[in-house]
Amino acid sequence: MKGFGRIGLIGALTMSVVLSGCSLGGAGSPKEAESTSLKVMYYDERSFFSQLGMVYSAVHPEVDITVVTQQRQMGPSDEEIDWKAEFDKFVAEEQPDILMLSPDQVTQYAEDGKLLELDALTEDKAYKKETLIPGLLDYARELGGGKVYGLPTNFYSQVIYYNKDLFNQHGIPLPEDRMSWEKVFELAQRFPTDGAKDKRVYGLSLGYNSEFFQLGMMLGSSQNLNMFNPTSKQVTVDTAAWKKVFQTALSGLKSGALYTDDPYSSSSGRQTYEDHLLRDPFVAGKIGMKLEGSFLMEQIKEAQKMVPDRAIQNWDMVTVPVNPESPDESNNISFNQIFAINSKSVNIEAAKDFISYITGEDYARVVSKIQNGGFPIRTNYLKDDSERNMKAFYSLKPAQSNMYKDYDKLPQDFYMNFMTIAQEELKSVYDDKKSLDEALASLQTRGQQAMEQAPKPKEKKEAGVAGGSGVVNP
Repeated sequence: MKGFGRIGLIGALTMSVVLSGCSLGGAGSPKEAESTSLKVMYYDERSFFSQLGMVYSAVHPEVDITVVTQQRQMGPSDEEIDWKAEFDKFVAEEQPDILMLSPDQVTQYAEDGKLLELDALTEDKAYKKETLIPGLLDYARELGGGKVYGLPTNFYSQVIYYNKDLFNQHGIPLPEDRMSWEKVFELAQRFPTDGAKDKRVYGLSLGYNSEFFQLGMMLGSSQNLNMFNPTSKQVTVDTAAWKKVFQTALSGLKSGALYTDDPYSSSSGRQTYEDHLLRDPFVAGKIGMKLEGSFLMEQIKEAQKMVPDRAIQNWDMVTVPVNPESPDESNNISFNQIFAINSKSVNIEAAKDFISYITGEDYARVVSKIQNGGFPIRTNYLKDDSERNMKAFYSLKPAQSNMYKDYDKLPQDFYMNFMTIAQEELKSVYDDKKSLDEALASLQTRGQQAMEQAPKPKEKKEAGVAGGSGVVNP
C-alpha cells in the first residue's frame, strides 16, 4: 500500500492539474530533507491518492505514504458490535500518524490525550490563517476544548439561490443575507399560487425537506433546538420553541408557495439532455428561491450554455436562514473529514508538514479547479466569474448543532421508533385531524415511553433482540 504508483486514471488527471496549476514555492514546498514515511488513515488508498496524496506527493517526493483503512461492512452477526471500540482498537493497532476523524471523535480523542496540538502550526505566519473561512479556527478550538487538534481540507454548505427576474417581475424585495426562516416564507408567499403545477411559478423550493416533519426538523436545527436530551434520557419536544417551528413549517406548506419534489417521480417518454438540465424548475426559471448546495451553480451554467433561451439567466445567492438570536453563525456548514496528528506519532515533523499542506493555500488553489460538491477552506479561492455572492457559502461562522449531540448515548432502537411516532403525529396535524398542541403533547408522552421502554444493550444481548445499525468511521 506504499507509494503512489497504483493510482490509475483518476490520479493521472489530478497530476495534470498539479503540473498545470501548482507552484512548488511557498509554505510546504520541498526542502533538502531525508526520506521519511507517513502512515495515513483514509477511506481507501485509491481515494486518498486521487484526492490528497497525489497532490502532496508531487511536491514532497521524499515522503513515502502508507494508507491504512478500516473497511468493514456491517452484517447480521455484527448488530451488537461496539463500533466506537472497534475504531479505537484499529487506531491502537495501526497507530497511523495522520488520523481522519469526525468532529465528535476529535473532541473525544483530544480529551483522551491522543492528539497533538496544532495551535503553533496555525499561528505560524507562513500558514496565513487570515485566508481561512471565518470562524474555522474558533470551531476547531470548540471541538478541542480550547485548542486546535484537527483541521479539515474542505467544507460543505448550502445557500438560498434566487431568481432576480422573478422577484422584479412580481415587485417583491430581493432576499438578503441572514434572513430568518419566517422572512424566507414571507417572501415566498408573495408569489402567485395559481396555475397548473408544471406551468406555475413557486416562491420556494427546499428539495426533499418539504415533508412536514423533515421541514420542521430542518428549521429546528437552525434554531439549535433538540427533541431529546440523550444524557438525561428526556424527550423535549412539547415546548413553545418547537411549536413555533412547526407552526412556521405548517403555514409555509399550506400556503401553496413551496414546490415539493417527489423522489419517486420519473419523467415519461424520451428525454433529451436539454430536458434533463431543465427538469429542475429553478434552473428552468419557475422558482423564486431554492435551498441547495454548490453543485446547482454548475447545473445552471451548463443549462445556460445548452439552452440559453429557456434557462434562468439573472440569479444570485444569499446565506441560509439563521437564528435571529445568533445571526452570524450557522450549523449548516459541515466538515466531513478532519485531519489530526496521533500524539504517539514518531514522524511528528512530517505529519505537521502534511497537515499544513493539505489545509494550506497551495493545495486549495489546486483543488479549487476540481468541482466535487465542496469547497477548499481558503477564501481566496472561492470566487465566481460573474461576481456573485460567493460569500454566502462561508460568511456565517460554523457552529455545532444540538440536534444530534450525544446521539450515541441514546438507546439504539429509540431514534427510529421516535421518528416513526413523530411523523405519524405531525401528519395528523397536516391532515387536520389533530391540533398542533395535541400532536406535540402526544409525541412528548409517546416519545418518553419509547425512550423508557427501549432495551438497554445488556437486555438486547440477553433477549437476542436485534440492535441498531452502525458503521465504522471512517
